Amino acid sequence: MALAISLSRWVFFPPHHLSILDSQTTPRTSLSTSKPLRHFPSVASHQAQIVLDRPAIAVAEAVSEAELWAAACLRVRSFYDFDPTTYAVEDHKRYLAEREFEALKERIAGKRIGFTRVSCINATLPLSQILSSSDDLCSTCKFSENGDDRVVVGTLDLNQCLRLADEITGKRPEGIGADFARAYLSNVCVAKEVHRKGVGYALVAKSKKVAQEWGITDLYAHVAVDNEPAKNLYMKSGFVYESDEPAWQARFLERSRRLLLWVDLTYEQ
Repeated sequence: MALAISLSRWVFFPPHHLSILDSQTTPRTSLSTSKPLRHFPSVASHQAQIVLDRPAIAVAEAVSEAELWAAACLRVRSFYDFDPTTYAVEDHKRYLAEREFEALKERIAGKRIGFTRVSCINATLPLSQILSSSDDLCSTCKFSENGDDRVVVGTLDLNQCLRLADEITGKRPEGIGADFARAYLSNVCVAKEVHRKGVGYALVAKSKKVAQEWGITDLYAHVAVDNEPAKNLYMKSGFVYESDEPAWQARFLERSRRLLLWVDLTYEQ
């Protein structure tokens, strides 16, 4: 663990994103097998962005391990800042991706206590559309399925459960059956090459539809209190403020204080 800490450094991002949503986590949650990943988007990049062909974007639940691996790699790429000159940095990136990949498979398979159901929802693009724009994204987050090469450019988890570890717990619905009707978004990130392209909005919209299919009535998201872009995105998606994290808890977890946002899916079309 000491080696892992020395090979990467956490980034405390400025007011939440510029095209990405987000949510929970803290430096200490990282890619452990016991907690969801941290949920901050990557820092805005000066790299040329991809000219997006919107009809080419596919947003759907992951159905293969190859796609889950690509999603895990995007999370590591987005949630960590690495010094490329550090010794064995690529080995460390792969180690982190493997940890998240195994934890993600475990959650989706229903092997994580406290989670009723989990789905990884991804936004993907054909490899051919971005091959000339970002070699790193293509090589890191590519997967193949039925002969079609695609790249994961956005990802999130939809978690059907009463609560997420180290996060504010939602209040709705109350009583018996709440664990089946409440869900949280987590691990939300979008590749920096497609920031401000509507990918985050599409991911949230798809997650709401999947949640409704599961019988979810109350969907939650956690967001840093100073992250205006993320708050705006969620609110445009129908979320409203429910509560906020005590300052002492945020200090203890060494992170920005969180807001808990909620949307009532019974009114969604």
